[in-house]
Amino acid sequence: MPKTTLVPASLSFQPRPSYPYSPGTAAAGFVFTAGQVAWTSTGELVGIGDVSAQTHQVLTNIRAILAEAGATMDDVLKCNVYLADIRTFAAMNAVFAEFFPKDPPARTTVQAALAEPEMLVEIEAIAYVRP
Repeated sequence: MPKTTLVPASLSFQPRPSYPYSPGTAAAGFVFTAGQVAWTSTGELVGIGDVSAQTHQVLTNIRAILAEAGATMDDVLKCNVYLADIRTFAAMNAVFAEFFPKDPPARTTVQAALAEPEMLVEIEAIAYVRP
């Protein structure tokens, strides 16, 4: 089965010319999102200094990518979360719980240097929908 590139209208901008990527891909029922940061549909980074606001935007972006593949947040099997500062875990986790209120996916959370200093959280997801 061929790979499908997922580019929802809300993420159709090229964030930085030097960042060639697809927001997501799908094949054989699996959906993979690229690591999402808190960019809006116009490429603006929201929530400077606010990990809760950034987490909300990140998960909104993930939801849009999943929808392009016919998936929902309920179909997410695994998330990897990268925090610029692990001390913001509780704030990120509170928003994460809003998007996954029951049966949350497996998750790994680590502290990592992100691509730009204003970025506080990056999340990638893997989902499965029956083809």
